[in-house]
Amino acid sequence: MKWDVCVIGSGAGAGPVIYTLSKAGYSVLVLEKGPWYRTADFAKDELVAVRRSVYTSSLIEEPQVLEWEEEGQWTSASTFDTGDDFWNGNCVGGSSNFMSGYFLRFKPMDFRLLSTYGEIAGANIVDWPISYDDLEPYYTRIEQLVGISGRVVSHRYAEPRSTPQFPYPPLRENIVSGWIDKACAELGYEVIPTPRAILSQKVGERDSCYYSGYCGSYGCNSDAKGSSRVAFIHPALMTGHCAVLPNAKVFALETDGRHRVRRAWYYDIHGTRQYVEAQVFVVAAQAVETCRLLLMSRNDEFPNGLANNHGQVGKNLVFSAGGTGGALFYLDEWPEEIAQQIRQPGYFINRTVQHFYEIEDPKTGKRIKGGSIDFLFEHNNATTRAIHRKWTDEGGLRTGRAFKEDLKVYFTTRRQLKFEVFVDWLPHDKCFVALSETVRDKWGDPVAKIRIGHHPHDVKVAEVLVERAKEILRQMGLREIYGSVSTFPPSNLQAGGCRFGSDPKTSVLDPSCRAHEVDNLYITDGSFLPNAGSVPLTWTIYANALRVAEIIKKRL
Repeated sequence: MKWDVCVIGSGAGAGPVIYTLSKAGYSVLVLEKGPWYRTADFAKDELVAVRRSVYTSSLIEEPQVLEWEEEGQWTSASTFDTGDDFWNGNCVGGSSNFMSGYFLRFKPMDFRLLSTYGEIAGANIVDWPISYDDLEPYYTRIEQLVGISGRVVSHRYAEPRSTPQFPYPPLRENIVSGWIDKACAELGYEVIPTPRAILSQKVGERDSCYYSGYCGSYGCNSDAKGSSRVAFIHPALMTGHCAVLPNAKVFALETDGRHRVRRAWYYDIHGTRQYVEAQVFVVAAQAVETCRLLLMSRNDEFPNGLANNHGQVGKNLVFSAGGTGGALFYLDEWPEEIAQQIRQPGYFINRTVQHFYEIEDPKTGKRIKGGSIDFLFEHNNATTRAIHRKWTDEGGLRTGRAFKEDLKVYFTTRRQLKFEVFVDWLPHDKCFVALSETVRDKWGDPVAKIRIGHHPHDVKVAEVLVERAKEILRQMGLREIYGSVSTFPPSNLQAGGCRFGSDPKTSVLDPSCRAHEVDNLYITDGSFLPNAGSVPLTWTIYANALRVAEIIKKRL
């Protein structure tokens, strides 16, 4: 059978494409490398979710190679050797199953970084080939399709909207949310409620949130969380035009000699090589693996890898990162009634400070791009919290009765409020994806080699925002305040590597996210992004995938 569309991957970049084209009556085949978990499979099992590679690839079977800089020298190591798992959710729905669902839009200046702020030495900054206004209608449609709960408020960096409010009311909030509002008001900082891709009320077959507090790293038992699996793939399957093939690892895209993809080759669950044919191919395997697939698809037409005759595939890899920190509530210092409200499990903080989305350069006074600060409670996962307590302040190891007593005090008399800082990870030449020359996966294919270099400008911006976040915690009267900037990003928010643009010499994709060099190949995960903005990426990936889906539908 020759399909109308073959989609490789099933996460945030794939779901809207699968949904739109299936709903339009086109035959869609989804090839997903991982297994197909159902909602009932997502128990709140802490060992499964955070201590074992259950929802991600085994590092024995599928390592990656990470490179990082130490004292001017690049160090390289396999993740199998180090145990540093850089995979995300490898299953139907991808890592969107395990997201926290913080949904904030990019702002108009994120689409025009170069024009707005100018060049930065050593960074490959470009303007997008589309504008915020081009993407805004798709942001709005995603609100309904995914189910975003929240409350729109006016603030200095509020992006233009075509609707006045989110489709669903805010989720329940802990009393601490109001204290953050108060502290920010006293400091003269604007704070906004954080919209979440989590239903606050039942919609169709999806139940509302039941406030377990186990969002990030965990699948949702109620389907309240708007994963690609629930929001897009489930309704696509109901059309009868969509089929999902799990445990299908695509290893090559074959072209026909006329710059068109003819076949997608994959290993089935038994390790047997199979192929499928389609009119249109859409790759959405997340940035690193999308680049790896293109680089592995070498042939006479594309000796450097598919769509890579200008050497741009894998370049300008970016992440969404900045810094973290937090502070403690000492519950015995509060009246019992208030302490109980602080302890309230499951209720959200849902507060974001975007007052510093633009800041002044500490040295030059020039206006530069800033970022966002999100506040949240320490994750409910007791295993991780306990592991963090095993070390003393002096670096020694707590054991026995002393460890038990420390855990009792921490779990019963303390609660930790944390913050995350999001700033741009500027694209530059020292952050990219290539193929490893020495390490291979269980199928014998070269694994991705990921060079993780940061630009010093990112650190400068993150340091400013970390200090502002700590200032807010001090204003709240919290204790043991800490915060730091990280130059090693989390793996779950990756983008770039196949950026879109108008010039084939400096981009892989055209403005419609079709490969410049391959007529029927589209890429719809975060690979297209020229920059990562200063917010989590998922909403923008969803919105752009929906935009590209409409383009493909018109083509078909």
